[in-house]
Amino acid sequence: MNTLLMGAIEWDIDPTIFQIGNYELRYYTLFFMLSFGIGYKLVERVFKQEGEDIEKLGTLLTFIAIGGIMGARIGHCLFYDWDYFSTRPLEILLPIEIDNGIRFTGFRGLASHGGAVGLIISLILWSKKHAKKHVFWIMDRLVVPMCIAGGFIRLGNLMNSEIVGSKTDVSWGFEFLQSYPGEIRHAVQLYESLAYFILAAVLFYLFENTKLRDRRGYFFGLFLSTLFSIRLILEFFKKEQTGLQESIDIGLTTGQLLSIPFILAGLFIMYKSKEKND
Repeated sequence: MNTLLMGAIEWDIDPTIFQIGNYELRYYTLFFMLSFGIGYKLVERVFKQEGEDIEKLGTLLTFIAIGGIMGARIGHCLFYDWDYFSTRPLEILLPIEIDNGIRFTGFRGLASHGGAVGLIISLILWSKKHAKKHVFWIMDRLVVPMCIAGGFIRLGNLMNSEIVGSKTDVSWGFEFLQSYPGEIRHAVQLYESLAYFILAAVLFYLFENTKLRDRRGYFFGLFLSTLFSIRLILEFFKKEQTGLQESIDIGLTTGQLLSIPFILAGLFIMYKSKEKND
């Protein structure tokens, strides 16, 4: 990474850390695994503090992984690339490409808004089956790990030179040599990652040091409204993506249109939160 023309930053990171035969470890995968590991330890700490059964964490992690990944995948296919996937429904749920034969590709499109919906559904199902508390109890205790996961995922996007920002002439702009050579763009993945890590730190401090944790649902509402407000603002610095805005042309991107319901839902949950944790 070297400074180059216009004081911008040359970004030419190989997204693959190492490869052995057909197996490769990418930064995106590493960061994804780190987010799960750190999240697990944080929730384990809360469970121990509050006398909850640690054995429930295994099923919780499984529900989160399945719900989050499948929701993110379906969300991407529905909101960002429906023209393609409507004619290839098998590719929505299977990591394959069927043009010119079947080829394994992995899931190459995940949408955070869909992931949020999938995660919420999975937590509702987990809470009904495995917990004896209101679903907001576990949601409140997952907001910090979810922020950290979002931050790591955006770092993975940065390493992949994907989901780049709009063109710019600022001195801290990036030239993504592997995807947009010759263009200076905002490193919006880095902006978003830092914002999510800061939000995680603030939520952790408030949860540990205030009585707001006694208001059931408050932290989850605060998480939704703040995180998706960040997303809405930073969309102004992202490269335009095709999708929902093509059919709803009101000057907002697909990411912004999808963020608004989450912001409103978060504010409503905060308003209705109660002094009860059972």
